[in-house]
Amino acid sequence: MTLTLGHFLSLGAMLFALSVIGIFLNRKNLIVLLMAIELMLLAVNMNFVAFSHYLDDMHGQVFVFFILTVAAAESAIGLAILVLLFRNKTSINAEDLNTLKG
Repeated sequence: MTLTLGHFLSLGAMLFALSVIGIFLNRKNLIVLLMAIELMLLAVNMNFVAFSHYLDDMHGQVFVFFILTVAAAESAIGLAILVLLFRNKTSINAEDLNTLKG
């Protein structure tokens, strides 16, 4: 059995749907929200790589590296905000972000 483009696209769609469900079900814990956003970006990356392989074009795989760079920067900034929130409020609830307005 060979893996076709449809297999990769359906797996990417399932991962994307799982991350959307994770965002809507858990809006309080910031760590879970960051993980769901990362899972969403990885699902999109899988689709880029699948289409790139299917079309024999390297542009999709190069674009994945840019997305991974943005995802790493987003995670670093998100974790910095999370540490700041925990130092100020001793909790990581998303509802406490309103108190960080300066």
